[in-house]
Formats: sequence, C-alpha cells, structure tokens
Amino acid sequence: MDLTTKYMGLTLKNPLVPSAGPLTANIDSIRRLEDAGASAIVLHSVFEEQLAHEAEELDYHLQAGAESFAESLSYFPRFEEYRLGPDAYLDHVRKAKAAVRIPVIGSLNGFTTGGWVEYARQIEQAGADGIELNVYYVAADPRLNGAAVEQVYVDVLQAVRAAVKIPVAVKFGPYFSSVPTMARRLDQAGADALVMFNRFYQPDIDLVSLEVRPSLALSESFESRLPMRWIAIIFGSVKASLAATTGIATAQDAIKMIMAGADVCQLCSVLLRKGVYELAQILRDMESWMEEKEYDSVSLMKGSMSQRAVPDPAAFERANYMKTLNSYK
Repeated sequence: MDLTTKYMGLTLKNPLVPSAGPLTANIDSIRRLEDAGASAIVLHSVFEEQLAHEAEELDYHLQAGAESFAESLSYFPRFEEYRLGPDAYLDHVRKAKAAVRIPVIGSLNGFTTGGWVEYARQIEQAGADGIELNVYYVAADPRLNGAAVEQVYVDVLQAVRAAVKIPVAVKFGPYFSSVPTMARRLDQAGADALVMFNRFYQPDIDLVSLEVRPSLALSESFESRLPMRWIAIIFGSVKASLAATTGIATAQDAIKMIMAGADVCQLCSVLLRKGVYELAQILRDMESWMEEKEYDSVSLMKGSMSQRAVPDPAAFERANYMKTLNSYK
C-alpha cells in the first residue's frame, strides 16, 4: 500500500504531520513522533513579539553608557554582526535536524514583514526543510478595509518568499469574505502550501478578577468540517499543496480531509490528549480502512470527494445549508 504524498515540494512517506505546538518544542518528543510514523514535523512557532523584544533589549544594552564614556564604544561588537532574535530557536532547528531523518519545518508567527525576512533566512541557514508562516492578524481597526487586511498576508509571504529558497507555507484563517480568492492570491504570490486553517483563540472575561484572560481549548473532531469544506472547494484551483489542520483526531477525520483534497493532515490536539503514539494508531486505522475499501494509494483517494469530483457539487454550497436545517427532526 502506497501512503506517500507530496507536500510543498517534499515527498513524504505518509500524510500525517504533527503541527506547530508544545510537542515539537521538545527534541525527545520529536524523536518519538518520528518513531510513531510522523512523515515530517512543524516546529513550535517563534513569535514576532519575541524578535522585537530581544532586538530592543539588545539595542538597550549596546547603547547603555556609551554617551558617558566614549572609549567604551570600542568594547561593543559591531551591531550588524550581532544576530537578533531567539537564538535558542535556531539551535532547536539544528538539533531537530540532527535528531530525525524526516523533514523539519520551521514556524514563524506574526503579522508584519518586520524582522521576519532576516529571521526566515536564519531558519533556512539552520537547516530547516521549509518554513510555515503562521499569520495571526486580528483586524481590530475599523478604518482598515478587507483588501488591506488581505494585503498584509500577501506582503509577508512575498517578502519571505524572496528571501529564502526553501519551500514556504502560509497558515491562514477562514475569516475572509472569499476564502477561495484569498487562497488564489497566496498561491499566485508564491506559496508552496496553504495550511487551512489557523485557529483563532478567543479571550474570556474572568468575573472574579474582572480581567480579560486567554483561554485555550483543544480542538474536537466536529471542527474539522470547516477546513474540510473549504479544501474540497479549493482543490484543483491552486498549484500550492493543501494542508488540513484543526479537529483531526481519528483516521476517519484524516481520510475525509484527504478525500476532500488535502495533501497532508496536521495533528496537534489529539496527540496532546492521547500521547504521541496515537499517531501510529491513526496510521494503522487509515491503512485498514484503505485495505477494506480497496484503495491502493493515498493519491487515488486525494480529491475523490472534492467539489469538482462529487455528483452534487452544490452540497458544499448554499444547498447544503438548506438540507442541514431541514434534516433536523
């Protein structure tokens, strides 16, 4: 049985890829993920705020006291030779590459071009096989229209794409007036892969302390329907690879995503709940299902239930809305 798939120009042994998260921040768990059958890993994200903070901190220490003692200037290193940003992340990339034989994909999380370009170069130099741009942008300014918000994503992608030679993926959210149009814009701007979707975590209000607090809930299987629907609609209209993420907890979830058109399925919440070796179980269950249904390869499954392949393409559009409402008894 052939489980291989192509993703962002890389040939992977199967479609299961652990996504950016706590598990890929640890070398031991990265090794265990490879043992469990992961075909690639996306490292935890380094955040734009981290880059900015460390740059400001370094600038402060380089400048402190220099005005008072002119001779002290000779003791400072040349600023342009000083590597900004969390060097620990670059070390993590190198250690991950040395620890496993599967592709290692770095992850940058931010919302402006800023220091991303130079840091993307450094991640490439550290040995990463690809970069995932995890663009997390909350359009809270009412003066900023939709076109300007979309342009932020395109600008970040184009800047990084021009700076590195390794494949670049863009992880974006579903909250655009036209998801297919946004996908095509990113595809035309040079994205090697589209990761659907970035999960926007919503804050909560603590009624005791009267403070706004972060709130994180692990995803559930039912949430996979959102990326599955849009992947099914977009499949075949872009050259970029498609990665499904959010709510993939079982072999059935992964199979549905592949049949909708996904090249890979990114896993996180299920591995945090059940442990890294749940990936091996999902892989075994996928193989059993494929054998039962007489699918010899993942490529035969891919896109077989996309919008362009099903007898009733409207099932992914408004008709599905009406049928869903009328189906409840």
